[in-house]
Amino acid sequence: MPEMTNNDPRSLLATSPMSSLQILVCTVTVFLNALDGFDLLAISFATSGIMSEFHIPPAAGLGLVLSMDLVGMAIGSFLLGGAADYFGRRRAILAFLVVMATGMYLCSHANSEATLALYRFFTGLGIGGMLAAINATAAEFSNDRLRKFWVALMTIGYPLGNILAALVLSPLLKTHTWRVVFELGAVATAVMIPVVWICVPESISWLCRKQPANALARINGALRRMGRATIDSLPPISAGPIKAPLADVFKKPYLTLTLLLVFAYFAHIISFYYLLKWVAPIVKLLGYSPSNIADVLFWASAGGATGGAVLGLLALRMNLIWLTSGVLVMGMISITIFGMGQSNLSELKAIVGICGFFTNAGIVGLYTLLALAYPTHLRATGTGVVIGAGRGGAALGPVLAGYLFAHGMSLQTLSIVMGCGSLFGAIALLFVKFASTSEAMPATAAISPASRP
Repeated sequence: MPEMTNNDPRSLLATSPMSSLQILVCTVTVFLNALDGFDLLAISFATSGIMSEFHIPPAAGLGLVLSMDLVGMAIGSFLLGGAADYFGRRRAILAFLVVMATGMYLCSHANSEATLALYRFFTGLGIGGMLAAINATAAEFSNDRLRKFWVALMTIGYPLGNILAALVLSPLLKTHTWRVVFELGAVATAVMIPVVWICVPESISWLCRKQPANALARINGALRRMGRATIDSLPPISAGPIKAPLADVFKKPYLTLTLLLVFAYFAHIISFYYLLKWVAPIVKLLGYSPSNIADVLFWASAGGATGGAVLGLLALRMNLIWLTSGVLVMGMISITIFGMGQSNLSELKAIVGICGFFTNAGIVGLYTLLALAYPTHLRATGTGVVIGAGRGGAALGPVLAGYLFAHGMSLQTLSIVMGCGSLFGAIALLFVKFASTSEAMPATAAISPASRP
């Protein structure tokens, strides 16, 4: 294999067509994100059996079990997201998979409400850290032209995991107890460990930035697997810190960027999880059967997956900030229409699918902005901070909706109030300007249409 005369392979990977290995790694991140979606809907399917076995009252006790994974995800994203910046993308992903698989296995053997809540929290820590790591991985294995598309595709792994859970678990629970939900989750997560070990090399961007022991050999090994020319020496280390202190994302030139992204993600996720967590009980209150509820949840996930894919394609040609702001506004409008009530099940499925389309497209747009907003040494840390704060919104949304609903607010008014989170997020994004650094991806590439091929 010939050697490159230019010793910075990042430039070559950014401008060249993606190799089969790069496409494979980005595809693996889609499946890793699907584990999060599977886990979220799986607990919904297991709820009835958990309540019956542990004699949990529907209010306080059940709320604790359902919220502990979200709390764990928030803490995991905020505190552990930076692990991928410090130890490397590959090591962090493998470690988080071990935590997730162990947590799900322990959940399947929980013997009380308290132990189940503890194991759900532990599992959430792994999922939260994973989200930051795979966002950085998808961004760094993509080239400039397709980066926004691949990060968007990675993000729609979440609703795809929802769909898989709905298709697999509904018939499975007819013959098995609720514990099979977590057993299946543990197996699926464990299977991804050897997949990542074999298929995912360390990020070349991270190796060039950090330059750990054997960095040159590891970079050249990855380049050979991609069919690229090797390099004869490491590129110069860029000016700036090679570590990723959490506080750096709250310092200039990233402070305003981080605060705006945190607010936008937090506000939108309140609306997103209002829809996701309250669709089932609202459909039940409208008098539909459990099988109808499963159908409606399926359409919410299908709409979400479609919305994410469409946004990823549009992001190749359109200004990403304006595009994301637009779908957030449409999310608010669709949630408001959902609150008006529908006259039949077909209309209900349709509006829930539309809500899923726009709200998940908003999530995809925000994830894509996160992948482009920070330089390599802060990419996972910044993503973790924003996602961690957003998971706080995920926990707050369903609780706030329940409080307002319990105090007599109508479904129409409630949906308007909860949908305003997406509207506020859209407004915040209009003030976002990416910091310009030599290590960061260019701001114009982040917010403007990609160059025509």
